[in-house]
Amino acid sequence: MRIPGNPGGPGACGTEELDHLRAERMIDFEALDGQPVELIFLLLAPEAAGADHLKALARVARLLRDPEVARKLRESRDADAVYAVLAMPAASSAA
Repeated sequence: MRIPGNPGGPGACGTEELDHLRAERMIDFEALDGQPVELIFLLLAPEAAGADHLKALARVARLLRDPEVARKLRESRDADAVYAVLAMPAASSAA
């Protein structure tokens, strides 16, 4: 599947990229827990990345279990702030 704006088509992503979006209002995403969605993450990875993308998604999922981390992500206003939250060691992410 070609991603719009990616002129190289499938496999053209040279490195892993993680992006996030904070929705202006909660979205009913029909999640298993019935909760609406506010934070959305997109991970792009080259075909040859192996399981690295799964590790990145697992880290985000672990971090988001902590309500304090989710709060910090909601309050982040730019990419540097989001990166700072996601790059913190897991034990101190909520500090």
